[in-house]
Amino acid sequence: MNVKTGEILAMASYPDYEPSLFYNGISQAKFDEYRNNPYHPLYSKAFQSTYAPGSTYKMVTAIAALETGKVTKTEKINDSGPYYGLVSGNDNVSDPACWYYNDYGRGHGPLNIVQAIQKSCNYFFFDVGLRIGGEDLAKYAKYFGLGSKTGVEIVGEGKGDVAQKSVAESKKETWSKAQLAYASIGQGFNNFTPLQIAKYISMLANGGKKLDVTIIKSINRSNGTQVSRDEINQFVNKKLGLKDEEEEDIQISQDSINIVHEGMLAVTEGEGGTASSSFKNFPIQVGGKTGSAEFGTGKNARTDGWFVGFAPYDNPEIAVVVVIENAFHGYYTAETVKQIIYEYFGMNIEEVIEDMSAYTETESFR
Repeated sequence: MNVKTGEILAMASYPDYEPSLFYNGISQAKFDEYRNNPYHPLYSKAFQSTYAPGSTYKMVTAIAALETGKVTKTEKINDSGPYYGLVSGNDNVSDPACWYYNDYGRGHGPLNIVQAIQKSCNYFFFDVGLRIGGEDLAKYAKYFGLGSKTGVEIVGEGKGDVAQKSVAESKKETWSKAQLAYASIGQGFNNFTPLQIAKYISMLANGGKKLDVTIIKSINRSNGTQVSRDEINQFVNKKLGLKDEEEEDIQISQDSINIVHEGMLAVTEGEGGTASSSFKNFPIQVGGKTGSAEFGTGKNARTDGWFVGFAPYDNPEIAVVVVIENAFHGYYTAETVKQIIYEYFGMNIEEVIEDMSAYTETESFR
């Protein structure tokens, strides 16, 4: 996505299908093959499927904490292991802990907010999430477009949910401190489309400015005049049955944005950053974040891998978002993002010659 305009520059879902087979009528056998495929190739995961965002959501929690004054850039929170007090003795479950404790048997130790983003410390974000409260946390998530359709000009866009008390109640679940803590690290009732995440990362990259997500560059009338963006939006919203959702106007300070950017750069370049080994010696600075999102239970349980990022770091042009089902860790997903950035900035080939010729074409529809 172009972080300044909201234009979708590329969007893909895999496994895919052969569009040409639908041109003259697809065979029943082939259609059944697609329809019965457990990986749902006829469904665009990019804008129709919703996923728990995992740790890619931690920048929302960071912005909310900084803007509400619940944490400062220099305050350190000590990740000592399990986070006590979120479950009762009757729950018959252990106290949640940071992934680092689960993997290595010890906490991260004292971390400030930049280091917490860099190392993706669950303990830190449990703590600040509880300080923020569910309603304020949800307010900032919604500001970034999470849990709402982006309005892209395609039928069937998914909506998802922002974790909060009303969503829990609608699902006949109890909203608790534990639910809030898990919401703060992108789990629980949080579910968003990859396209929503791309909008969110684009807004982070551009300083918090609102975006209209679009696949339409422009529309010209037969007389040569151009259709206004407002007219396009009105037409699309009517066709898709979209209504403007009321949102509280929020002014996010540049200081808060800069702090989060610093943390995202530390993810890719800082010692111990969760994607630093992947982006070592990368020719362009990237602000990024890994995410490992747990989904389902029992035999249906899986861990999806996310990587979100923007580049170049100092003057962002694009946001790139990739989620891979069952990838287990966002570190692996980062390798895919690297290749996309390579391609966009022309680093995979020696010379790019682009034909910029334009030809006028007019069609009449009756």
